[in-house]
Amino acid sequence: MSKSLEGKKVAILATNWFEQSELTEPKTALEEAGATVDVVSPERGEIKGARHDQPGDTVCVDKPLEEARPEDYDALMLPGGVFNPDQLRTQEAVLSFVRHFFEAAKPVGAICHGPQVLISAGVVRGRTMTSYPSIRVDLSNAGAEVVDQEVVVDGNLITSRRPDDLPAFNKSLINEIGRQAQ
Repeated sequence: MSKSLEGKKVAILATNWFEQSELTEPKTALEEAGATVDVVSPERGEIKGARHDQPGDTVCVDKPLEEARPEDYDALMLPGGVFNPDQLRTQEAVLSFVRHFFEAAKPVGAICHGPQVLISAGVVRGRTMTSYPSIRVDLSNAGAEVVDQEVVVDGNLITSRRPDDLPAFNKSLINEIGRQAQ
């Protein structure tokens, strides 16, 4: 595999009850492409995943949010799960971290329910996006144009609907981070 992201650093922002595949598969794909990937979380130690409505595996937190500096990262990825984004979106430190990537026009990937964090950060107005069906009205109400596609790239923002879309999402995320490097 091409190491197109060699020298790039990506933050995956998550907390407990993230959707397992939506964190682990992008992390693996980004690392295989040469990126250094940190799991950033408001929690310390480990966070617990979910496989839909069943408990998943734990993942080590590489960098507690209070110690993470968004300027140290070239891109951000937000996995879904029902509870993960719902917990993240209520924390101002999370929203500030997310806004940095939009202000700096760095690539941001969000899948499934992950765009809920983007709604709360106030960064979706005027964007074309996709998401899990249950939050499409929320995105629309926040000013996004919502489409039903496996992956949507709108400038620096990459969104997908569900775990089935991970191959297309991962490819687009890697392409956009690589494109930013040129």
